[in-house]
Amino acid sequence: MNIKWDAKKYTQDFSFVSRYGTDLTELIDTKGKPTVLDLGCGNGALTHKLTEEGMPALGMDASADLLQIAREKHPGLTFLEGDATNFTLPEPVDVVFSNAVFHWIGREKQPDLLECVYRSLKPNGQFIFEFGGHGNNALIHSALKVEFEKRGLVYHFPFYFPTIGEYSSLLEQAGFKVTYAVLFDRMTELKGKNGLTDWIQMFVKTPFGNLPETVHEEIIMEAVKKLRSKLFYDGKWHADYVRIRMKAVRE
Repeated sequence: MNIKWDAKKYTQDFSFVSRYGTDLTELIDTKGKPTVLDLGCGNGALTHKLTEEGMPALGMDASADLLQIAREKHPGLTFLEGDATNFTLPEPVDVVFSNAVFHWIGREKQPDLLECVYRSLKPNGQFIFEFGGHGNNALIHSALKVEFEKRGLVYHFPFYFPTIGEYSSLLEQAGFKVTYAVLFDRMTELKGKNGLTDWIQMFVKTPFGNLPETVHEEIIMEAVKKLRSKLFYDGKWHADYVRIRMKAVRE
C-alpha cells in the first residue's frame, strides 16, 4: 500500500467508498453461510454488512488508524492488521472479498497478493473484488500531470488500473478460474463545495512527495480550476471513476 490514511476524514467525508461496495456482496454465493475475509476492510463498514447478511466475517487492513475506528464502531467483530501482499490466516475461509483496495498495490506486487488470497481460500472458494480499472480518474490524473509538467516536474503515477484482460491473466496464472468480469464507468458525486480538492488531497498523496506546500496547493488549485467544466455539474463536484469488478474461484 502506498498511502497513509487520515482515518477520521476518510470515514466522515468519503463514506461513498464502502457504500458503492454494498452491491458487490451480491456476487457471493451465500449458501451454507460462508466464512469471509474482508481484505482491506478500512473502517469495517462492509465487514459489518457481510456479518449482518449471515456470513461470519473478519476484516484485515494495513492501516492501524482505520482498524482502530473499525474496532470502535464494530466491537463484536474481529479485525486483523496485515499486508494484503504478505499475510496468512489461522485457517482458510470460503470467500475473500475486497472493495477499492487493489489499485493501491503496484503491478509488481499483484502476484504476491493473489498468492496470499489463493492460500487463504478453501478449495472452490470464492474471490470477489472491485477496484479502479483501466481509465479510472483519467481526467483528474491528466490535469495533475499537466500542472506538474508546467513546473518541470514529473508526475509519478501511483496507482494500478488494469484492463480485464490483464487482470484475468494474472488470476489464471495464480490458479483461479474467472467466472465474472466487468469494467464500467461510475461518475461519483463528491461531498462539499471543495469536493474535488478534498478528494485529491485524500487520495493522491505520493506524486507530491516533498514538494513545498505552496507548490502542492498551487498545482491542485490550477488542476481543479481546469476540471470544473467537466467535473462540476448540478451544483456538485464529481470524480470520473472507472471500476473493474470480478469474481474468480480457486480451482
